[in-house]
Amino acid sequence: MNSTAKHSNPYPVTAVILAGGKGSRLQGRDKGLLYWQQHRIIDTLLHQVAPHVAEVLINANRNRSIYATYGYPVISDTMADFQGPLAGFASAMTQASYSHILTLPCDGPLITSEYVKRMCRTLPQLSPTKIAVAHDGKQLQPIHALIPVTLLDHLQNFLKSGERKTKLWYTQHEILPIDFTDKPELFTNINTPAQLATLQNPGKGKHHV
Repeated sequence: MNSTAKHSNPYPVTAVILAGGKGSRLQGRDKGLLYWQQHRIIDTLLHQVAPHVAEVLINANRNRSIYATYGYPVISDTMADFQGPLAGFASAMTQASYSHILTLPCDGPLITSEYVKRMCRTLPQLSPTKIAVAHDGKQLQPIHALIPVTLLDHLQNFLKSGERKTKLWYTQHEILPIDFTDKPELFTNINTPAQLATLQNPGKGKHHV
């Protein structure tokens, strides 16, 4: 599970695993450190994502020493009090070595390398102000995005204005939806103990939240 050997031509992007939340609906448990199929979710995500990208950052505001054991830079939000995914985006954009950040949450254990490949193949279609966002066939998945770091100043100003909603920030930019109609399960995530239990027991079905 810890094997993250690079492919010969990784995509020139910085993948950002967003593990900066409070886990308030999971009694404060850190979602990225939950176990699924005998591995922590962070293990699964790194296994699927890291070999295909040039750089990985882990955005975490808690348990930084644990996340650091995986050998990737761990960055915290520059804003206090857990300000949400956009704060993680902004922190990652300040640290990224590449032109785009590829974002994904730490609580989606069904992600596969197909997510990375399908998103990153759109790089030639993106301008310095266009954001690629995954679409599951029913709706955008706003935390699964490919964002140019040239939008950092705009994002910081948006956050300074007091706004926090990812979808609202997206309305201020050109969006390229990336079709995942054939793989909506990739965006299954865990917000509650019941969802974790259901995901661990496929016979009871899957939650798409």
